[in-house]
Amino acid sequence: MDEKILEIRHLSKAFGKNVVLRDIDFSVKQGDVTCIIGASGSGKSTLLRCINFLEEPTAGDIIYHGKNMMEERMNEAAYRAKVGMVFQSFNLFNNMTVLQNCMVGQEKVLKKDKETARKNAMYFLDKVGMAPYINAKPRQLSGGQKQRVAIARALAMEPEVLLFDEPTSALDPQMVGEVLAVMRKLADEGLTMMIVTHEMAFARDVSNHVVYMAGGVIVEEGEPKQIFGNPQSAQTKEFLSRFVNS
Repeated sequence: MDEKILEIRHLSKAFGKNVVLRDIDFSVKQGDVTCIIGASGSGKSTLLRCINFLEEPTAGDIIYHGKNMMEERMNEAAYRAKVGMVFQSFNLFNNMTVLQNCMVGQEKVLKKDKETARKNAMYFLDKVGMAPYINAKPRQLSGGQKQRVAIARALAMEPEVLLFDEPTSALDPQMVGEVLAVMRKLADEGLTMMIVTHEMAFARDVSNHVVYMAGGVIVEEGEPKQIFGNPQSAQTKEFLSRFVNS
């Protein structure tokens, strides 16, 4: 199925005089796993935050199923349910249990009744291996467990696209694997994902589209085989040479 879910057109973002994104253009089709790579400070996280409207783009268009979201802004909570986001710092509610964290959005935004929300939450917590921890509070969990709960919470909103902002960068090395394993499984199941990541082997193996950013622009994009195996830009080559030699 080749329907474009999201189209990013000439997107720019400036904070005062500091231009963080310049003229960003690409689209996301159903089932795409797009990995966005690049050095820290290249604008990757800001791009995701603009797509999710956590930051207001300075210029350009975000088109969702043919509707220009910059012009006819639908309810932001409803849009974020469809274009969900998983953060590097988990953003769980510390005063709620794991189960409550995964139910609250369904009840408040999707208006699901408690029983439906509970069943749905349990399904996704089981999927990420966190069903045994439903009564735990976030402070009782490891970083990897918190991130898996955050993924389950996002999935429980039944998004069309899930944005991941460096989902493993706050984790200890031994916990990175458990989160990446969950994401691999989601990719295998056909979930449409956009992932900002420093995990190059994961980007190479799991994505079907890689975007390399530097200085707020897309320097190069293409299939992982091409980007990792035969990059065209000197900048991309130099960036990836550090990964190959590390």
